[in-house]
Amino acid sequence: MGNTHPGATSPFGMVSACAYSGAYPTGYGRYAKNTEGVPEDMFGRMQASGFTHFQQSGTGAIRKYYNYVRVTPMVQPLDDLGQSWALEEERAEAGYYAANLETGIRSEITVGEKVAVHRYTFPDHHSARLVIDLSCGGLAIDLGRTVPLRAQIESTGHGRAQGTVVMEGVPLSVYAEVDSPGWRQMLWYDRRLIPGGTRLDFDSIRHTTLRPFGMLFMGAARAGQTIEVRLGFSLRGCDQARRNLERECGVGQSAFETVRARTSSRWRDHLGRVRVEGGTDARRTVMATALYHSLIKPCIAEDESPNWPDPGPYAFDVCTMWDIYKTQIPLLSAIVPDRAGDVLESLIRVCEEEGNFPIGYRMARGADRFFRQASALAHTALADVHALRRPGIDWSWALVHMVDDLRRLYGEDFWEHGVVHPITHTLDLAYAHHCTAQVARALNDHRLADDLERRSRDWINAFDPATGLLRDSEFYEGGKWNYSFRLLHDMAGRIRMAGGDTAFTAMLDRFFGYGAEPVKQPGRCPDPIEMTAGYALNRFEGLNNEPDMEVPWAYHYAGRPDRTAEIVDAALTWQFGTGPGGLPGNDDSGGLSSWYVWASLGLFPVAGQNLFLVSAPAFARASLQVEGGEFVIETSGHRESPIGVDGIDRDPSPQYVQSATLNGRPLHATHLNAADVHHGGRLHLRLGPEPSTWGQRIRPPSLSDPHPKERR
Repeated sequence: MGNTHPGATSPFGMVSACAYSGAYPTGYGRYAKNTEGVPEDMFGRMQASGFTHFQQSGTGAIRKYYNYVRVTPMVQPLDDLGQSWALEEERAEAGYYAANLETGIRSEITVGEKVAVHRYTFPDHHSARLVIDLSCGGLAIDLGRTVPLRAQIESTGHGRAQGTVVMEGVPLSVYAEVDSPGWRQMLWYDRRLIPGGTRLDFDSIRHTTLRPFGMLFMGAARAGQTIEVRLGFSLRGCDQARRNLERECGVGQSAFETVRARTSSRWRDHLGRVRVEGGTDARRTVMATALYHSLIKPCIAEDESPNWPDPGPYAFDVCTMWDIYKTQIPLLSAIVPDRAGDVLESLIRVCEEEGNFPIGYRMARGADRFFRQASALAHTALADVHALRRPGIDWSWALVHMVDDLRRLYGEDFWEHGVVHPITHTLDLAYAHHCTAQVARALNDHRLADDLERRSRDWINAFDPATGLLRDSEFYEGGKWNYSFRLLHDMAGRIRMAGGDTAFTAMLDRFFGYGAEPVKQPGRCPDPIEMTAGYALNRFEGLNNEPDMEVPWAYHYAGRPDRTAEIVDAALTWQFGTGPGGLPGNDDSGGLSSWYVWASLGLFPVAGQNLFLVSAPAFARASLQVEGGEFVIETSGHRESPIGVDGIDRDPSPQYVQSATLNGRPLHATHLNAADVHHGGRLHLRLGPEPSTWGQRIRPPSLSDPHPKERR
């Protein structure tokens, strides 16, 4: 269910490459599209028709994916292009993927930031082929194909070729070098060779006129002979694609091992920024995997924007902000702040060029995609980074875009009426007004800040005071219970509206199923009646989707951090594992994995509020490399426990914080200012097997607090 793949990636790199079968959701694997229950098999085996680039990681139901520039090693005629062969002996490491095709060809791929290097070992054959298909894109499911609008390919010399395809309004260029001495080099169209042809141009392509096209290298192969394919990519033309290739691979020389070693080193550096001690082997494996998945997307391509000519970062695969703004963006801000800054700078440029901050942004024109999911989410990340006083962003200019974006799409009705449907957008917009007000006040625009803060109080219009829940409305991938407990900027007011701590806690207890019978999980292809009955339970979906990610920490605001500890421990123990199905839902481009990282550390970022909530960690000791040095979370009394079925005969009871110190001083509150983490320090948590009074009195700050500055 994680919707991830084992392909070769580089941290936040432009390229990710893996075997391609056309299956949902990334192009790798054997499953058909399914968003409810257990997915059906699309194929009866692991198979591939070649190896593609720009594969997604962990996304849900966005329908089309990239998978551009398919490379296929063959010992069959060109007519068989598109046929799939069984994958055998797959092997994956960070930055490296390998597999055998049943045709006897050994296939290996590594990637850099803007390049991919393939190495194919052929069997003895009189007519081997290496085919590069520039027409392939998307998935082999209904409505899943991406058709190029225009294309151009040309041979530029022996072993060299280049081409550009325009997909969904964006030109993707590739420059290829193929080490195949003695082999013929030709272009092909509609699976027919073009002897002597050096260039193909397609000015207008439609679904009805598309025929496959690309370049081919063909010749006799000795047993064990290797062919290396080096591909440089760019969104700014073939010349830049060639420069990217030369920068990372050198000129006309073998580069596989060099690129693999460099990417492996980058992964060691990034993964080394979070270290844990203690825990079982399985927990450490899941933690390392979660951190890895958290650092694949978004893709950050320096100086590659196809939409503006200036230098600077261009971030795509922001799929989507509603998945990553709560957990992944705060993680990047903590351990790779330069990359987080690049993402935000890119989003500001998207807003400047296309008119609004994107909720999701792909390698495609159009920043308004996914707007039904949520509104104005970039404001939270911008507010957090501004509070940390990080350089590199023109904040006066950023504030202009933040304010303007609040009045677009659903924001127009919110501005006029203080409420908008779908009702969840009322919460989004009220929260974004609060975040923007913090930036405006820090920039001394107090009149603007006061107006924004006043409008931010309209969060209350979204709720029915008779029930303490959201008003009836349409809900995107959830229901009113899923959305009713999100962490607002005025949780104190939210709890008072629900009837106080006891009533609010009782509502949360019902949502999480305390005292209720276990829920039967849907199986393969559940019918609508079964799914409707499940949704009608109004229960926690178990991290299966974004609305529920933050809800366990709502207990903190009602003085019940012990309940948070129980829910989080249950999720870490039973919902994640090391095998297939080891994630409880699609990974959301790293959003779900980032949740796991934070929860295992005993921290949870409250996006947009410059705040971390504290709970019992899953490891005896952990450390984060942050801009101020090192932030350490250490414990006393920690008890290791297994995860999943491995621990079914063991006591799964959680641990609770009994007391805490921050840099040697007592910490009586359940929260930290984000600066306490980002500047480095030492948090010590004394744990025990029973709930304590720690954290019951001092609550995390809220807008309506009489003393909002009190923290500890």
